[in-house]
Amino acid sequence: MSLSLDHTPFDALGGELAVRALVKRFYDVMEEREPALTATHRQTADGRLDPEVRERFGLFLIGWLGGPQTYMTTHGHPRLRMRHQRVAINTAQRDAWLRCMTQAMDDQGVEGELRRFLDERFGQVADFLRNTPE
Repeated sequence: MSLSLDHTPFDALGGELAVRALVKRFYDVMEEREPALTATHRQTADGRLDPEVRERFGLFLIGWLGGPQTYMTTHGHPRLRMRHQRVAINTAQRDAWLRCMTQAMDDQGVEGELRRFLDERFGQVADFLRNTPE
């Protein structure tokens, strides 16, 4: 499999439904296993992650992976560092986020060249978002 402008990670994952399933599993894992990370996200009155958080990340990930750019047209440029600056992101938070995404990709059967590519890219972005020295 070769990733290109004609065959994006979005396509390789299986399109919008597959990306949304990955996002759902990612946040389910977060709620189940990473309470400190969950606490950094907007929640409903009953302590669950706000559905808007899930939806917004889904739109972002769809575009970031090469699918429709609905996030950009709706919310503007992601400006990841700016949007995350309100949260102290240290090595522990980065690693918790990566554990959630790793488990979600495992559960969704993401493997091979696509998995190697995503592992590397998610790792780079998660590390880029660290904003505390820990």
